[in-house]
Amino acid sequence: MAQPLSCAELRVRIARLPRVSLGHFPTPLDFCPRLTEALGGPRIFMKRDDCTGLAFGGNKTRQLEFTVAQAVQAGADVLVGGAGSQSNHCRQLAAAAASQGMDCALVVVKDHKSSEKEGNLLLNDLLGATVRFAEVDSQEDLNEAKQDLMDRLVSEGRKPFLVMQSDVRHFGAMGYALCMAELVDQFSNMGEQLDTLVVCSGTTTQPGLIFGNRILGMDTRIIGMAPIVWSHDLKAAFLDVLEKMTGVMDLDLTFTADDIINLASYVGPRGYGYPSPEGNDAFRLVARSEGIFLDPIYSGKAFAGLADLVRKGQIGSNETVVFLHTGGSPLLFAYSEELSV
Repeated sequence: MAQPLSCAELRVRIARLPRVSLGHFPTPLDFCPRLTEALGGPRIFMKRDDCTGLAFGGNKTRQLEFTVAQAVQAGADVLVGGAGSQSNHCRQLAAAAASQGMDCALVVVKDHKSSEKEGNLLLNDLLGATVRFAEVDSQEDLNEAKQDLMDRLVSEGRKPFLVMQSDVRHFGAMGYALCMAELVDQFSNMGEQLDTLVVCSGTTTQPGLIFGNRILGMDTRIIGMAPIVWSHDLKAAFLDVLEKMTGVMDLDLTFTADDIINLASYVGPRGYGYPSPEGNDAFRLVARSEGIFLDPIYSGKAFAGLADLVRKGQIGSNETVVFLHTGGSPLLFAYSEELSV
């Protein structure tokens, strides 16, 4: 690519891809003066992707506009997915299916939050999704159960489409290239310069932001906070998404592992699906400073990471920082015991 694209040019290129309308964009960008004061330094803004509008909002809305479009294009009549029992992705997938007049079939891990119909499990049911439970160790072990579900649906004469799969992640990441364009416009309108963006991401959100950052010629440092420690090489997975995005957009771009900062330091001692003490402290700080709810599994831990980097001086007190709020508020009602201590 000889020169960066403008936000308008990026939008024109992405508009050529299949897409369904699911969310309310652009999402707000709020300055957080009390958090700025509490952290003793960097000017903190919050990009409110908890306000995307699809079934309590969240970052999956942007992604699903493109991945569900792949299912529509394939003539599917049922969307298939699977993850942990309280998956935000599954909840928003069920809502996306309802909005498109499709059915939704989910297979989720039978884990420590699957015994009660609460939080996202309750919402999946209210949205009309069918939910099956698999006795596996983690969501990484769901591939066989997902394929069994796909095979059963085909045998019933249905046309299923597995939305939560690696083959369509690069399409979903386009939603966060567009999010980067939103941020560029919002900061330009304020006459501000964005230095660092912090986001919880383990699959698609951060690669989309990295792609948008590069293609728009920005120099924003993007720090991802992993919510889960995968068995595979996360940077390699991100680079695969970025390479496929580059191919779809027909651009001459190359990404390397040096373009990716993703920290697994804040997942917590018990791992994915369990709150951490630091995450719970961050959750309360944001709630009591700004009246904004994070969640205990994703955004709470990510904000704990942001606060820790400020304390260590790795995010400077003179920086302008965006925390991208990825949503997840329904999780609060599945973790009331852990949050009440």
